[in-house]
Amino acid sequence: MQFNKKKAFRFIKVFIILYGGIGLIIYFFQDNFLFHPKKIAKDYVYTFSTPFKEINIQYDSSTLFNTIQFLPKDTQAVKGVVLYFHGNRENINRYAPYVANFTKNGYEVWITDYPTFGKSTGTLSEKVLETQALEIYKIAETKFKDSSIILYGKSLGTGLAAYVASRKNCKQLILETPYSSITSLMKRYCFIYPIEKMIRYKLPVIEYIKKATAPIIIFQASEDWVIPNSNTEMLKVNLKATDKFVNIEGASHNTINNYPQYHKTLDSLLQ
Repeated sequence: MQFNKKKAFRFIKVFIILYGGIGLIIYFFQDNFLFHPKKIAKDYVYTFSTPFKEINIQYDSSTLFNTIQFLPKDTQAVKGVVLYFHGNRENINRYAPYVANFTKNGYEVWITDYPTFGKSTGTLSEKVLETQALEIYKIAETKFKDSSIILYGKSLGTGLAAYVASRKNCKQLILETPYSSITSLMKRYCFIYPIEKMIRYKLPVIEYIKKATAPIIIFQASEDWVIPNSNTEMLKVNLKATDKFVNIEGASHNTINNYPQYHKTLDSLLQ
């Protein structure tokens, strides 16, 4: 078969255009891929079955961190607080049903919405997310000892929980469906691109847990299609001998809460 230079050149040209175009989409619209917030009006009135307090943390003139503090029914026997860093979808309303896992065991649960989520305002960036996580911790330590503060991260929030644990002391670091890093996760889907240079969000959980002194418990969903098991299992190399890695058989990314094994393990940690 005779080599057709014209067709080959056309193919290369189309490939370069597509490669460059998709690369630009990844770079400029990465926030749209990573975050799926649901904004609510500032005068929206929360209604939860669990007792709660709403607080607003004004970080700067344009950045406000809206936070709900869920309270156990017996406020006289509070064991501590769980700082719950939620996933990348919607707002506090989506994650409120999970607080009973902790309040029934005597813990307050504080959930904060990231900028552009719920009532929170400001611009999203890795630095702002990390700052927000530390600000919540600083408020918690005015009321609770380090030994009474549990850091809990779900999906996206595992990067923030692990970040705080790398900087502060706490009772436990619990990670539900964590990733090794945003970079490694994105490389799986965009392997032909220099993702390290393109992605503004790194959140290297694998590096953070090296510096975490608290006990670490990881919950992995065996059927996770969002964060592949192979990515989560990269974290094992930096776990301490006393840390736990729990695989919830049959669970998908968002259904771990449906499995008795998860509740049995979590209750044993909290009790």
